[in-house]
Amino acid sequence: MTTESRTIDVAKLIEGRKLGRFGYSLIAVSWLITFFDGFDMMMVGFTAPYMRETMALDELMLGNVFSAGLLGMMLGGFAFAYLGDLLGRRKSIIWAAFAFGILTFATGFAETYEALVILRFLDGFAIGGMLPLIWALNIEFVPKRMRSTVVTVIMMGYSMGAALAGPVTVWLAPVYGWPAVYFFGGACTLVSASILIFTLPESIRFLAAKGLRPDIIAATINRMDPAADARTRTSPQDNFVLVDELRDPGNFRLGKLFKGDLKLLTPLLWLGYTASTMAVYFTSNWGPIVFEDLDFSRDTAAYVGSITSVLGAVLGLALMQFTDRKGPFFVAVYPLIAFPVLLFIGLASMGADLFLLLSIIGISLVGGAHFGILSIAGVYYPSAIRANGAGWATSIAKVGGIAGPIVGGYILASGLPIVRSFAILAICPAILALCAIGIGVTVRRRRSEIVPPYPGEAVSS
Repeated sequence: MTTESRTIDVAKLIEGRKLGRFGYSLIAVSWLITFFDGFDMMMVGFTAPYMRETMALDELMLGNVFSAGLLGMMLGGFAFAYLGDLLGRRKSIIWAAFAFGILTFATGFAETYEALVILRFLDGFAIGGMLPLIWALNIEFVPKRMRSTVVTVIMMGYSMGAALAGPVTVWLAPVYGWPAVYFFGGACTLVSASILIFTLPESIRFLAAKGLRPDIIAATINRMDPAADARTRTSPQDNFVLVDELRDPGNFRLGKLFKGDLKLLTPLLWLGYTASTMAVYFTSNWGPIVFEDLDFSRDTAAYVGSITSVLGAVLGLALMQFTDRKGPFFVAVYPLIAFPVLLFIGLASMGADLFLLLSIIGISLVGGAHFGILSIAGVYYPSAIRANGAGWATSIAKVGGIAGPIVGGYILASGLPIVRSFAILAICPAILALCAIGIGVTVRRRRSEIVPPYPGEAVSS
């Protein structure tokens, strides 16, 4: 029997492991709840044409409905990110999942414009807290060489959910009305949230960084690797540390997001993410209506949205093998291609078939680029503030998300040819490309800083 207390480096344990059954299980349940996160958020774009007819909503009213959900997502991202770094990832994720499941279901009962705006805001508040927390939890359970890839795989769930919203709307709304789509999404989300109660672990990197709950750390390590035999209930007890980060037991302060080279990384991340989000939410919310007003059928418009969601996810996943190995410079690839494609669509004259093909390519590139920037949103922050780092980036980015539908509403109501919206949209990937290059330069210059160690801890990254 071992009679000496051990110091277990949680970071080294995670870095030296393959994903294994524990890791794949975590990714699977994260993918599942993220799937319905995407479905519940994006269904409003596909149900908007039906809402416009049954509730007599004009373009500006629809723009406000879209933006109310995004405003909620922005504020919810701040709130749940703070809770995630204060109370832990697990509790905050489960609360957010149940909240947006209930609120999505309740949206099906909305009968007035005002009720729809309020419910979309509240639903967005809960949905906005989910993604940064899921990213933080998974980033903290996988080796650094796999972080961007794992985040992208999980976000494919979001994209697949967004893609399914179109076919489900086509299936349910013409027969049962648009509320049936929300009843379906809300019910499925609540089932998925119930699964999280029994499967979702707490982040052991987070607990070790905060110096909290060694019993949970030990139990989780033993789930990951029974041979580790981590001990907290017998004497001598094990001590759990992070060698690659300084312990940070204090509460979050905004200034921590601008410490060291984060003073450059954080603004670049916020700006690029905001521009990308503006493009994504413009296309997802207004896309079906834009295509319908360009004389494509309603079903065609819905399926274009679904196809581009899937292609965007595939492009994002293909990009991650380069981002993980080569760095964030590769995040600039898709926006650099999307920029001229969108300009051409918006300014050139062409037939319907070529327009449809180039639109699918351009919107898919916008989606793939978005996967690139969100995959690195939490990667460069320490564990103690990672939820806030990703949460603030995601919430600040919703400024673009809120602006996108509103700007789109004014463009469509202005009398400009509707196709010109694609040329205006091209500005967003241009900004993202420049920011991604700036992030790449900053990360390349990053150097590890050696700090005076306390037991078991020596390096801050």
